[in-house]
Amino acid sequence: MRGRGPELLQGKLSLDVRKNFVTERVIRHWDDVGQSGGVSVLEVFKERRGEAPRAMVVGVRSQFDSMIPEICSSRFESLRTTAPLSTPGKARGCSGLRPRVDWIGHQAQTILTRIQSSNHPRTLWRLGYCAKLLKTNHFRTAASNTSFPAVWMLLAQHSGKIPGLFVVVKKNTFFTMPETVEDKTNPELYLPHPGVRGMTLLNREAFKRTVVVPALKVKKEIVHSVLKSLKQSVLQRPGLKRVVEDPEDEDSRFVILDPHKVPEFSLGESEQQALKQLNVHPEVSKYHLELSYENFKSEEILRAVLPEGQEVTSGFSRVGHIAHLNLRDHQLPYRHLIGQVIMDKNPGVTCVVNKTNIIDSTYRNFEMEVLAGENNLVTKVKENNIAYELDFSKVYWNPRLSTEHGRIVELLRAGDVLFDVFAGIGPFAIPAAKRKCRVFANDLNPESYTWLLHNCKLNKVDTKVKAFNMDGRDFLRGPVREELSKELPLLREGQKTAFHIVMNLPALAVEFLDVFRHLLVGEPCSPAGLPTVHCYGFSKHSNPARDIQERAEATLGTSLAGRCSTFPVRNVAPNKEMLCLSFQIPADVLYKRPCPDEAKPASKRLCTSQDSSEEKALS
Repeated sequence: MRGRGPELLQGKLSLDVRKNFVTERVIRHWDDVGQSGGVSVLEVFKERRGEAPRAMVVGVRSQFDSMIPEICSSRFESLRTTAPLSTPGKARGCSGLRPRVDWIGHQAQTILTRIQSSNHPRTLWRLGYCAKLLKTNHFRTAASNTSFPAVWMLLAQHSGKIPGLFVVVKKNTFFTMPETVEDKTNPELYLPHPGVRGMTLLNREAFKRTVVVPALKVKKEIVHSVLKSLKQSVLQRPGLKRVVEDPEDEDSRFVILDPHKVPEFSLGESEQQALKQLNVHPEVSKYHLELSYENFKSEEILRAVLPEGQEVTSGFSRVGHIAHLNLRDHQLPYRHLIGQVIMDKNPGVTCVVNKTNIIDSTYRNFEMEVLAGENNLVTKVKENNIAYELDFSKVYWNPRLSTEHGRIVELLRAGDVLFDVFAGIGPFAIPAAKRKCRVFANDLNPESYTWLLHNCKLNKVDTKVKAFNMDGRDFLRGPVREELSKELPLLREGQKTAFHIVMNLPALAVEFLDVFRHLLVGEPCSPAGLPTVHCYGFSKHSNPARDIQERAEATLGTSLAGRCSTFPVRNVAPNKEMLCLSFQIPADVLYKRPCPDEAKPASKRLCTSQDSSEEKALS
């Protein structure tokens, strides 16, 4: 069809071209849609084949001009708000799985827009083909599990207005929004034995429980096919076999079904049809299934153990083989049990610790208690494809900052200079050195300094990073001032070298900004060469961005309005945000201009013989 547009528009539509234009696949699909009531689309096309295709498209456009606003506003919004979760299947021409029905609405709107703007008959073929692509497979209704082409759900109500293209269908016969099936199953089905409530020392045997679940008896030769057909209904629990032997028949197996997906021990219509094709009787039996500790999730175990109504914490930070918890006071009596459950349910975790005090602002480490596993806190982590080794009990490391580390590093280019005032073990410094930047990294904690040197060698950037173990103020007034005083005057117009200063000590970094006041002496460099500061801070203010900016302005002694940007990093706690304030240091803050008297040295004149005689007389 490509390249045949002019012939179609001129009316040279032969019978062979018509057959290629309205393919058998599209005709068969449209006929399937119309079988619930109406006339075959092919018959309609045959009746109207003498009409110019262009005229048909123009007719479609004129009808859709008035319908598009209504469809795009009300119907699309209705789909988004009332339709259940559904995932369009992967089809040719689609990029893959898309969430819910937003994608369907977007595709339908695209089709309608093409119809409105196109004068080419190929648009009709695209409409039919895209409708085929937009089938969704998970619109479950109370009566059946039928798959509907979603685009027709949007257009069927208007089909009578489009001459010769859509089948007239009764509104209630087709395309009604599915109703959600009410879950009448027992919500406590997967809870462990109630006798574990209040347990403080883990007893795995006490979690055993027998429940009645639906099961389907099938021949062992077709078990794989049955599992494939019923994959949405098969019971899936940790460590649980989905297929078990039949003690009375060695040639048969029981396929364990999920009672939440098979309510009242009855399969849905679509499942019955799938089993019918495999010659399997859809009769569901009751099977007594024993659940043990291995079959429960960590959340289910902790919810059953802790007192009713108390918050259950199953989340943690993963640092190599270590799981780091922040338990609340009411959870402390159960802390060893919680640690053991976390270690059991998370492969690779061999040590679980709980923070016992707040982070110390001096060295940024904290005391911790080992709840379960080995007492080995030296670990190895990988962040943004770079490996780090550390002693978690002696240095600061937060895996939740990996995205922020990557964001700052992405701002750097080869040849830039990075000053990392509170470097830790190097999550900013080492990736920057990998990008061929010159790096000056400092940390007050001797342990962090040691691990920084170790990780630089580990990642083979030890020759590109100059490491320091000193107070942040001394680092800024020493190596940073020295390097800036040497480099900034040498910057030429148009030179692209940038200077970045990272200050990642959220509790105190803003207080260090006063060091930049008159840090350098002399004439300011070009505005483009002024260093950029990335200063981190915490805020509990209702407007965190304004709060951290005002605090920085007070410390610098100047306004940053229009000269800074604030980036939210993460929510640390309820009503406590971590932010990054980025700005170029204003020249009037960074530079101290020399006074005229200081700039001009005392004049030196020649000593005459008269002056010598006067000096001798005075002496």
